[in-house]
This record gives sequence, structure tokens and C-alpha cells, in this order.
Amino acid sequence: MIRVLVADDHPIYRDGLAVLLATVDGLEVVGTAADGVEAVAAATRLQPDVVVMDVQMPRLNGVEATRKLATDAPGVGIVVLTMSEDDGTVFAAVRAGARGYLVKGAEQEEIVRAITTVAAGGAVFGATLALRIAEFFAAGPAAPTEAFPQLTAREREILDLLAAGRSNGQIASALYLSPKTVRNNVSNVFAKLQVADRSEAIVRAREAGLGH
Repeated sequence: MIRVLVADDHPIYRDGLAVLLATVDGLEVVGTAADGVEAVAAATRLQPDVVVMDVQMPRLNGVEATRKLATDAPGVGIVVLTMSEDDGTVFAAVRAGARGYLVKGAEQEEIVRAITTVAAGGAVFGATLALRIAEFFAAGPAAPTEAFPQLTAREREILDLLAAGRSNGQIASALYLSPKTVRNNVSNVFAKLQVADRSEAIVRAREAGLGH
């Protein structure tokens, strides 16, 4: 019997997935979590075989929760199941310790297969993601590219200061901007990076080498 914990901040999706997985022979859903902090606490306490982990969650996002579990509960396998399939999120999750990565909308059979494979010590990625990962490693070292090309130069500059731990007021002073202009740019950064809050933006930025 494979013991599974489901972590997702959307109650309908979380509870629906838990009910669905509980009907599968060989799987036992031992708990659910509504955010990353709950996921780490529950996984550390319950020691499931696999955590099915969303990325965009409050308090502690799924990438950081995965990284913490790699230290606190290294025997627990992580399957990321999220809306995001951009390369930055995929590779951040893999570097954090996830051994599976699927995009929401995956069929039940694909999710179950990922859970059973990760529980057995393997790794599973959706077909499209697996191809991109293979191409990434096959290409070898590439010339350095500018992080987050979707951002303007000003937005990237502000993100760099965010990652360095600066407040909006400190950023406004450093760049000689009005607080309102900084707030607007920060909102644009969140939207373009598809992050929910400041902490998640900082994680993404530091993963890309900003904030030093």
C-alpha cells in the first residue's frame, strides 16, 4: 500500500484529488494540506511514501516545501502537480528534490503512474516536460542569458533589489522613484512571473542568481 499526502491550496481540487486517489487499489490517502507549511508538518509527522505537491501555495510555496522536506523527511518522494510548466518552475522544483512533475489536467492514470513510480524510487515527468528536460541537458552549457526576459530593465532591477531583501520604500529611495511607481512595477513583476506574493518572487529571483 502506497501512502499519499495531497497538498494544494484549492479545497475543491485538493479534496477531489484525495477522494479520487483513495479509490485506487494500492493507494491510501493519509492526509491533506492547504499550504506549504502544513505540507511539511504533515509529511514529517505522517511519513507518507509520496506527497502530491502544488507549487503556488500560501505561507510556503511548493518548491520551498519540497526543499525543506528533502532535509526533514528525505524518504518522502515528491510529485509536483501544478498549473505552471515554465522552465524556471520546473527546474527549481527538480533542484529542490521533486522526482515527479505533472501539469494539472493530467489524466488519473498518469497521476497514479507518477505516484507509484516515485514511490518505487523512480522519476516521472509529463511527456512535454521530459522532452524539454532532455533537450536542456543534451544542449550542454549554453551562453549566459539574461534572467526573466519577459521583464523590462526597470522591473528586473526592482526584482533584483527585492531578492536582496529591500522593502518598497528602500527600493524607491535607491532608484529615485515614487513609492507608487515601485508598487506598480512590483505588481507587474508578480503578474509576469506568475507568482502569488513577494516571498515566491524572491525565491524565483534567487534561483536565477539575483539578489547578490
